[in-house]
Amino acid sequence: MSKKILPVLILIAGVAVFVLLSATRPEPPKVSATERSWLVQVQPVSPARRSPVLALYGEVVAPDLQTVTATLAGQIDALPVSEGDRVKRGDLLVALDTVDIEPVLARARADVADLQAQIDSERVRYRNDQRALESEQSILANARRQFRRIESLAERDMASEGEREAATDAFARAELTVTTRQRAIEEHPARLQSLEARLTRARASLATTELDSRRARAKAPFDGVVTNLQVAEGDRVSPNQTLLSVYPREGLEVRATVPRVFQKELTDALGRGERLIARAGNQEFVLTRFAGLSDAAGTEAVFELQGPPEGLRPGSLQTLELQRPARDDAVEVPFSALYGADSVYVMTDDNRMQRLTVERIGEADAREGERRLLITGEALEPGMRLITTHLPNAVTGLRVRLAETDGEPSS
Repeated sequence: MSKKILPVLILIAGVAVFVLLSATRPEPPKVSATERSWLVQVQPVSPARRSPVLALYGEVVAPDLQTVTATLAGQIDALPVSEGDRVKRGDLLVALDTVDIEPVLARARADVADLQAQIDSERVRYRNDQRALESEQSILANARRQFRRIESLAERDMASEGEREAATDAFARAELTVTTRQRAIEEHPARLQSLEARLTRARASLATTELDSRRARAKAPFDGVVTNLQVAEGDRVSPNQTLLSVYPREGLEVRATVPRVFQKELTDALGRGERLIARAGNQEFVLTRFAGLSDAAGTEAVFELQGPPEGLRPGSLQTLELQRPARDDAVEVPFSALYGADSVYVMTDDNRMQRLTVERIGEADAREGERRLLITGEALEPGMRLITTHLPNAVTGLRVRLAETDGEPSS
């Protein structure tokens, strides 16, 4: 019996001990729920007049580049320059052999002399025709009188048929001779005019040949750089064949396509006389004009280099940062401050986030390599604490605290 009661007594004793311990345990401290706060960095809103920048990619061109071509057929006799050489105005670039030039000049001069001789001959012929016409008209008058006399005698049977035919033939020949001479005299002005026209053409051809012969020794038209050299000394070339090119070191341009969205803004600024500067490293360019044609990508803008070229070469690619027209009330912020396309957050006095809608103006000048953004908006007021830390769970009312201040650790 006692063996059966003992386990029951032990169980009752255990329950009693558990109840006693539960009744006498100390009360745990009450835990109150606290709202978590997020560490953020802020910057003061300071609106000012600032210029956004626009990154452009263009090609260096030389608008005054000149191409030297062969004016005559011949052999390259002198080529004292090489690709990339700097030359002074008047320096010899290339020359054709005079052996190939002199025969061409001689032919052109001979054509002029020949036509001049033909004109002189025509004038002598005209004077001779006039003198001969007087004699031939006298012969015609005598032949006419002889013909009439024979006709009169023949009617009285005092002249034979042979004498009549001879008189008729002599009169006809004399009349034909006078007619031919008169026609030659009448055609003299036309023949002379034709010869004079041919002489004018020959003289023009001679002048062109003489000019081409002088240009066969091509000299630098300005201080510049030799490029696109396509021949070597001793090569034979044909007329109008490209020999080389030369461009001035000053006056280089960069042509870059400007997107359509910015074109009106820049065109209006140019119309107001504003000076729009683009920079590439230490070099400075000025926007001068837009091209006359456009395409789907935009319109080509022309930037003139200010100062020495410092290694720029036509055909090279250049990255420009164009300063767009300045905007009032612009605020410079890091890209991390922007949410979406048009929103930022500010920190309220009670340390909560508040969403504001802004207008994105464009990029700002990079400082120490950091890309920054220019924004503006009516809701932005000077002195506001704009949150620059990008929070993935950002929402109006979210509690935040400054990262550089001491506070209770967030739970």
